[in-house]
Amino acid sequence: MRRLLAWLASLVFAAAFAAEEGAKPEINRPYVIDADVARWNKSFENERREVYVKRMEIVAAAAVKPGMTVADIGAGTGLFTMLFADAVKPGGSVYAVDISPNFVEYIRETAEKRRVRNVTAVLTDGVELKLPDASIDLVYMSDVYHHFEHPAETLASIRRVLKPGGRLVIVDYERIPGVTPPARVEHVRVDKQGAIREIEAAGFGLLEEKKKMMRDNYFVVFRRP
Repeated sequence: MRRLLAWLASLVFAAAFAAEEGAKPEINRPYVIDADVARWNKSFENERREVYVKRMEIVAAAAVKPGMTVADIGAGTGLFTMLFADAVKPGGSVYAVDISPNFVEYIRETAEKRRVRNVTAVLTDGVELKLPDASIDLVYMSDVYHHFEHPAETLASIRRVLKPGGRLVIVDYERIPGVTPPARVEHVRVDKQGAIREIEAAGFGLLEEKKKMMRDNYFVVFRRP
């Protein structure tokens, strides 16, 4: 009886975090409605942006290997997509998934111009990834998790496409009152611990955190059991 009550309590606890409010639609509107690719590319690939400066360290820490299938969720203009495309050679492939039609088309064009044959760009509605079940070794997200409008549903889709034992790598902004700039605190819907709780409630196991790697962002790795 005690074990049953504990199990029920854990379900209620998980459901509470899984149902946590997602981001407001306004945060994603600039990407969906005719995004200015050139302007966003300058913003994403900028020496003042920590994940751009640390991009090679991030790819190494993600432990991307030849032959892997990687999904770059919220791929933007393809910064990490192209780095992963090189890292998974030979034999690997990368899905670049984004909610922005303009970003998806830009990645397709970039891959064609560079003759990168192992990249597939996919347009998503922000919930369903539209990838085959149990097909992905690694799902990667850079400054994307706080944009989830429906975190529980999107995480369920991620879990579905990951292979058993597949990894989920989250790089996102720290949200520390008194340390993080106020505008970013307002922009980012959930802090690191809140994100970890949500992701664990969705059925992922926390594998590791790369501490002291970045100042403005955290790096956490989960595994699909």
